[in-house]
Amino acid sequence: MTFSAAMGGGRRTRTEEEWSVLLSAADVLIADIPGLTEHLIEDLAKHSPLFDLAVPRDEHWQQISEAMHYGIEAFTARRSAPRKDLAYAEELGRRRAEQGLPLDLLLYAYRRAGRLTWDALLDIVTEKEPEALPVLARAAGAMWAGIEQQATATAEAYRTTEVEMRRRSDERVQALLDALLEGDTTPALAAQVALALDLPEPGRYVVVVLPADRGEAVHRVAAANGMRLFWRMRTDRELAVVALGDSSPADLAAELADRCPGPGGISPVVGGLTELGRARRLAETALRTCGQEERALVQLADRLPTALVVRQPELSAELVHAVLGPLLDLDPADRAMLLETLDAWLAAEGSAGRAASRLYCHRNTVFNRLRRLEHLTSMSLSRPRDLIALTLARDAYRLSGG
Repeated sequence: MTFSAAMGGGRRTRTEEEWSVLLSAADVLIADIPGLTEHLIEDLAKHSPLFDLAVPRDEHWQQISEAMHYGIEAFTARRSAPRKDLAYAEELGRRRAEQGLPLDLLLYAYRRAGRLTWDALLDIVTEKEPEALPVLARAAGAMWAGIEQQATATAEAYRTTEVEMRRRSDERVQALLDALLEGDTTPALAAQVALALDLPEPGRYVVVVLPADRGEAVHRVAAANGMRLFWRMRTDRELAVVALGDSSPADLAAELADRCPGPGGISPVVGGLTELGRARRLAETALRTCGQEERALVQLADRLPTALVVRQPELSAELVHAVLGPLLDLDPADRAMLLETLDAWLAAEGSAGRAASRLYCHRNTVFNRLRRLEHLTSMSLSRPRDLIALTLARDAYRLSGG
């Protein structure tokens, strides 16, 4: 394949006369690369100060010089050969992405270099062989097609590198956030996360914990009513770090009620990113207060007595046996009926009438069952300490799965 076909300049084969003109001009052009490079460097600096800010001048000079050399070689190559100009364009695209030079400036530099090179070719041929200008004109299409290929190659490499850099940056930030959730309280670490995610370092945060195997889809909302949520996955947990802003945990629970089917735990508010580890532990405790059939997002602040129970499993087991021991010897259906009555009475805030409505029975039936419960346990629902013991023992029994 001829170079004109490879560069997109059509299928016509160049004549020996055309090759002679191009090779002669290319020799002069290559010798003038240092001057062309200097000219281009100055042009780019005038166009935008970002060129000098992003790319060290010495490095820029060397790379422009090499890119021009490879481009001229490709334009004057007689046979199909590996495109060093395209490989170098890809290398520059990757390097400029890493340096942070905007892509539009990189493409401007390529096209400005092409214009400068073409003008130099015209000047050389006009001075040395003006009668050969029509020959050069016929080669223009191939040259500009080659420059566009170089620009395309550098742009693709730039975008690929940019995506990879963003992925690596995201992974690094997520790893830092995970470290905070695991209990790292290093201020420098918190400062990095705050900067990367545009978060206040001291601020109002909570952590939400959901079981990963609950079997219902979660709508991982990233923002709602001034709150920002950052989701993280674990093997058996799904967590969200929530920057509350001016909202409250109750506002968050209401916002997530339809999006994140429970059970789930919401921590109390903590005062900064360095406290996320503690917030995560408290949210996990809140989750542990949820029964097997519960589908609510619960706040630890609403479950503190039960949280005390679940944080002390050995003592909880002792509490169940000490308080509910006689009930454990009953027939399962009988035991369930008495505990269900106690649950209904507690939910009705001690009203036998409302408890009866919940249980679809007469209020006297509620009284009879509660008296039997008191007799079996030797506890009195009218004595505050006994009521506390029965309530906590009931929670411990329920959360142990009965």
